[in-house]
Amino acid sequence: MDRLLLIKFRERLDQELVDLDSADLATEEDRAPVELDQTSVGRLSRMDAMQQQAMATAQARRRAGRRKAITAALRRMDEDEFGWCQACGDEIPVGRLDLDPCAANCVSCAG
Repeated sequence: MDRLLLIKFRERLDQELVDLDSADLATEEDRAPVELDQTSVGRLSRMDAMQQQAMATAQARRRAGRRKAITAALRRMDEDEFGWCQACGDEIPVGRLDLDPCAANCVSCAG
């Protein structure tokens, strides 16, 4: 793979890691346990807060999964395996990597 293209993908992945960390910090309070204080918050408001907390927690899990995929892609870059299908060993088309630099398999093996 072309060195400049590899640098472009690395910068993109590094920036995405920064964005994921920022999103985690921004939603930290949303994932906190919901307090049971029925004197100031009604039952429906508490249920809504619990639903919001569950959604924020699910988003954090998705971010953690994406962070794991990015880390694996960066490791493949360091080991000169980036851009090669992990299943069959063929080259992954640049267009596929442009859509998702974390792609570890070619289209044939991914399906």
